[in-house]
Amino acid sequence: MSQIDYSTMSEQELKQYFLEHRSDEAALTAYLARRKNCASGAMTRLDDPDFDTKILASIRQQMKDFRLDIQAHN
Repeated sequence: MSQIDYSTMSEQELKQYFLEHRSDEAALTAYLARRKNCASGAMTRLDDPDFDTKILASIRQQMKDFRLDIQAHN
């Protein structure tokens, strides 16, 4: 089996790759590690003057990612 460089994949590509290759434990490990790194830390603080803007941007990104997931599976 050839070595795959998961670091060159976007989060969406890595997720899609893992969904298509569920027995690839290295892909699962890479995906979970990336998710853990992305989830660490808060995106903003309550006293941040740009709180609303940052929250809305995060929600929009999550919605965009969700739509891409749906399209990938249809």
